[in-house]
Amino acid sequence: MHFLGELILILLATTLLGQLFSRLNMPAVIGQLLSGILLGPAILGWVKPNEIVSLFSEFGVILLMFLAGLESDLDLLKKYFKLSFTVAGIGVILPVFFTGIASYLFGMQFLEALFIGIVFAATSVSISVVVLQEANQIHTRAGTAILGAAVVDDILAVIVLSLFTTFSHEGGKSGLTNNFFLNLLIEVIYFVAVWVVFKFIAPHFMKLAEKVEVDYAVVIGSLVLALSMAWAADFVGLSAVVGAFFGGLAIRQTPQYKEVQSSVSAIGYSIFIPVFFVNIGLSMTFASFIKDIWFIIVMTILAVLSKFWAGKYSSELFGFTKNEGNIVGAGMVSRGEVALIVAQIGITHHLFPEDIYSSLILVIIITTVLSPFILNYYIKREVKKN
Repeated sequence: MHFLGELILILLATTLLGQLFSRLNMPAVIGQLLSGILLGPAILGWVKPNEIVSLFSEFGVILLMFLAGLESDLDLLKKYFKLSFTVAGIGVILPVFFTGIASYLFGMQFLEALFIGIVFAATSVSISVVVLQEANQIHTRAGTAILGAAVVDDILAVIVLSLFTTFSHEGGKSGLTNNFFLNLLIEVIYFVAVWVVFKFIAPHFMKLAEKVEVDYAVVIGSLVLALSMAWAADFVGLSAVVGAFFGGLAIRQTPQYKEVQSSVSAIGYSIFIPVFFVNIGLSMTFASFIKDIWFIIVMTILAVLSKFWAGKYSSELFGFTKNEGNIVGAGMVSRGEVALIVAQIGITHHLFPEDIYSSLILVIIITTVLSPFILNYYIKREVKKN
């Protein structure tokens, strides 16, 4: 019953602050994160981290990554594969390199610095998409490049995260056996199984679910498939979010994906996903902000510039004008929920020092807030030019 009271507070705070930030033309997710800071030990202390909040949060992150897979348009990726892969590939390499080196110079161990680089390799274009839609730029060359690169970026981020949890034995994630190469083989078999599910099992499974005369049978079937893939990923030593993402990607290729997307969004965004964002805020404190101020400043600058340069210069290789390149670069800057998920996995499995967690979340928030402003600026320049 105590948790019900906390849940009421969480849902009210995330809704109201999310609405406030939306009214200010800023990402609603920032309001939801700030709800956790406001309600948590950092300010009011009304909600404290506990097992039930953590359980809801874990389910929320699985649903969030499942939805990310559902929203990934592989047809768009096939059409603009070279452009998308180049923008996303360089957009993963540069942040890992620059923010990883910076973290190492700030005194972190090699694996910790590498993981922080992986946190900043992710891109969340959900905010960029809203800006592009409002400016009627979604179907332009730059808009298409951003959308295509986002699909590749998510896939690459998930694969890099998978590789890190395989090669790193920190945080107790050492796989099914004590033999590294056997674990690697098991994980390769898992990805082969994912391809089989994607190509053969998912379409037939969803057709069968459609024939079941039970309310929401298609949605239940999709969740069974995605949760099974998430469970299997965790079982073989990967992160559950990896399986959830590929589960969403598999369902996306079926005719039923729109029904699934609508229903799972309602389930996720009405209860579990707000708890995930609040749970991140609950873990934050202001104790180390002054001590970490240079870390925050340097990492913010590198996080913004590495994605911006990657998007700008790689798209210019394909004949984009300088300002179109600027639009692509600005559209890739936002880290959003994907980086928050990776950071949450890192802190849960002790993959980087706990004392910089709050500063890391702050850098993610700053990049997410800055992105729409930078993107709007370059879109207005493009519109004026035309």
